[in-house]
Amino acid sequence: MQKGFTLLELTIALTLLALMSAVLFGALRLAGRSTDSGEARAEAAASMRLAQDFLRTNLEAQHPLRMRKILEWPLVFRGTRNELRYASDLPPRVAGGGIWYYRLFVRNDDVRSPLTLERVVPDLAADAIPEFTNADRSVLADDIREVTFAYYGRDPDAAINAAPTWRDHWDDPQQLPLVIRIDVIPRHAPAWPTLYVTPREAPEAGCRAWDIARHRCAAV
Repeated sequence: MQKGFTLLELTIALTLLALMSAVLFGALRLAGRSTDSGEARAEAAASMRLAQDFLRTNLEAQHPLRMRKILEWPLVFRGTRNELRYASDLPPRVAGGGIWYYRLFVRNDDVRSPLTLERVVPDLAADAIPEFTNADRSVLADDIREVTFAYYGRDPDAAINAAPTWRDHWDDPQQLPLVIRIDVIPRHAPAWPTLYVTPREAPEAGCRAWDIARHRCAAV
């Protein structure tokens, strides 16, 4: 006479099978999440490197453009703690190239909170610094909590032997900062490595006559 499983034994076996299935499913789900998380981190790191490489190249290639009809021919450059405006070239493969006026900032009015680069063709013969009305717009990264800028240089009219310092805005309309520092903090990821950029062009490159004593453009 063959004996079958008792109800208790069957219950215990089914319970053990359920526990093993739950553990196996949990392990598979954890592995899937780890893979997705790793891929997301890798993608974010790659996007960050591309954005930083572009900004470094673009900012180092700044052009000391000057307004031709404004007193003392100020540079087309403005720097605050949360926004940077500068002139630089555009690769010929994009919209035909040329020198454009850029604005780099975080669009807090957008739910994606993108790190945004706007650009317009500057009218150097205008009687005011260009604005970004109807600007072309590119997104460098999404979900950015904050971007901050700092500027290393001397105060306007400071002597050439004065020690440069860091400040969170740039007021000198005649000279570019010696170094620009950019810090980007995403919403859900570690902060980007700090980016330091040195403009290649000296401010006097935009002048036909540069007043060495006053550090001012005397003619364009």
